[in-house]
Amino acid sequence: MTPRLVLGLGGSVDYEIAWSSKVIEDLVESHGIRAEELGNTTPIVDERSLVLSVLEYFRRGAGGERHVAAPDSLETFAARFHRKVTLGGTGVRAGLALARLGMPSTLHLVSVNEHFRRLLPAECSWITSAEHDSIEPHVIVQWEEGARVRIPGTELVAPFPNRLIYVNDPPNAEMRLSPDLPEVLAKAHIVLLSGLNAMQDEGVLAARLTELRSALDALPEGAFVYYEDAGFHRPALSARVRAALLDRIDVYGMNEDEMQVHLGHAVDLLDPVAVREALGDLAFVIPARTFVVHTKYWALAAGDHAEQCAPALSGGIAMASTRYRCGDDFTVEQYAGTADLPLNEAGAALAAAISGPGVHAVAARAISIPTPTTVGLGDSFVGGFLAALATEGASVWT
Repeated sequence: MTPRLVLGLGGSVDYEIAWSSKVIEDLVESHGIRAEELGNTTPIVDERSLVLSVLEYFRRGAGGERHVAAPDSLETFAARFHRKVTLGGTGVRAGLALARLGMPSTLHLVSVNEHFRRLLPAECSWITSAEHDSIEPHVIVQWEEGARVRIPGTELVAPFPNRLIYVNDPPNAEMRLSPDLPEVLAKAHIVLLSGLNAMQDEGVLAARLTELRSALDALPEGAFVYYEDAGFHRPALSARVRAALLDRIDVYGMNEDEMQVHLGHAVDLLDPVAVREALGDLAFVIPARTFVVHTKYWALAAGDHAEQCAPALSGGIAMASTRYRCGDDFTVEQYAGTADLPLNEAGAALAAAISGPGVHAVAARAISIPTPTTVGLGDSFVGGFLAALATEGASVWT
């Protein structure tokens, strides 16, 4: 029997803008931005503060997600660049990745519109809490390693490729659950939970978590639940989500940026001592049964089911690597060919040094291409992880 996958909780329409240092430099000049302003983590209330935010992440090569108080600023900023309209949200992108392998899933959506109807493949069925169509675009900014931006008095050079997500999305902030969710969960074998990071109101979040726990009670015995972390628009709410859901989660996943936010400091991802220390500290902050961390160099699982994650970690690496080099429209053959690519040597050394009782790590692939896709890599990793888990059988967790 093919495992039934339910992927939630929200989705989005994404404007993936094509990076232009010239456009950014023009905005720096027109808004009178100075180098000494970088580093301020002020609320994003207009286009000027949005550009400042982009520059701060850019100079560190870091990714992230930020709430934008003024939605008009998103439209104004995005309109200055060439852009591609895609679908986003961890559950949606994971479903799209699964669909490339011919694997069906059911998505839980909180907003719908013509873009979802046009772009979702037949393999992705969906339920929704939306009562009418709406579009609240997420603006995705991505750049390549070595990209340069001149600002008065200095030049910024991106040390790594990465992506930023800028959001003003009331349906995802409210995260209303479809009344059909319990019925769908009653038939599920594998469930993905994500998207709660976009919520803003503590009271609404508390109500939604109560509803979600009630819906999860419909899951059949032995169902597997994966939670993917993300950049919380209100960081303090992350702990509320963990307190409500950790006992229902089999694997708690995150990327390197989210790990370092939880720890409150940077981690040398290629230093085994630093990574071991980070894993210990992370387990204290997030006492999950098993957590997964996926980075540009490696992916690892730590906790009760670390060894059982081995095939799923490799599947996640394969899916994210394929998207990185081939974009959205990769083929099954390209996905299979990823396994023939060489391993990232530094990642392989770290994986060998860190793996042991309670920890299993696998190296990323070594890929060098002029125009990589940096959007949705974590989401694709999750899709590949779940695809491998579905192939292996979620029963290995029971």
